Amino acid sequence: MQKNVNRTRKGWSVKLNDALWAYKTPLGMTPFHLVYGKSCHLPVELKYKAAWAVKLVNFDIKPASERRLIQLNELDEIRHMAYENSKIYKERTKAYHDKKIIPRNFAANDQVLLLNSRMKLFPRKLRSRWSGPFTIKEVRPYGAVVLFNTTGGEFVVNGQHLKPYLADTEITDGDTIFLGDPPQA
Repeated sequence: MQKNVNRTRKGWSVKLNDALWAYKTPLGMTPFHLVYGKSCHLPVELKYKAAWAVKLVNFDIKPASERRLIQLNELDEIRHMAYENSKIYKERTKAYHDKKIIPRNFAANDQVLLLNSRMKLFPRKLRSRWSGPFTIKEVRPYGAVVLFNTTGGEFVVNGQHLKPYLADTEITDGDTIFLGDPPQA
């Protein structure tokens, strides 16, 4: 919301409804319920005299004020629950995202391939998105890696855009299954 509000910070009230509506899914309740503490009732229900709507309109002042204080307390509890639900949602999405991250451990003089991010914009069906191989000069903190180009130039990239180049590794012989032979049981 901070990015959408103008520099004078006077437009936050206009954007608040959109922000709360976007939070409906992780909070588990509608923005109307968050603000007013009850579900939204349409004027059509009052016009056609729904039983509950008529009962709410015909009320006494003293019991209504007591009921309103109770509703305000419940509203605070609902907002607290919404905050807790939002916190739980953020923790779960962070845990899910962190579970998908593959740790990258590189050392100097390792051979790596670099992800060509432009290939996402103009994909070709059988063209590889990896370029290289490159040699690692040094590994910096926070995932930055300095690479040697084949011409001798150096450049810094994010370690998440690299994968090991396995040119010198040996593949051991294993069982060979030809596609024409059916599996034997």
